[in-house]
Amino acid sequence: MTDHSHQVDFQAAAYLYKWPSLNNSRREDRAPYMVVNGTLDHCIRNFMSKPEKTRHLYEIRTRSQPPLVPDVLSPEHVIELSRLREFL
Repeated sequence: MTDHSHQVDFQAAAYLYKWPSLNNSRREDRAPYMVVNGTLDHCIRNFMSKPEKTRHLYEIRTRSQPPLVPDVLSPEHVIELSRLREFL
């Protein structure tokens, strides 16, 4: 029997945002801007295609899917979902 409480809808609407930066650091005095409008899967793939040293400048926003997916995914969370995607 499959536990559906831990499944993630990778086809859910999602948005990849980038924070403005200075010297590769987030500008907290500026708002992030959207760079991709698509599915959670598409945004994760786009995020993973970014250079590793700039990933901290990005976040994904989507509808919350407790307990695994919050409404704003940090870079660390996106990387973990990318790894788990094949198993969920």
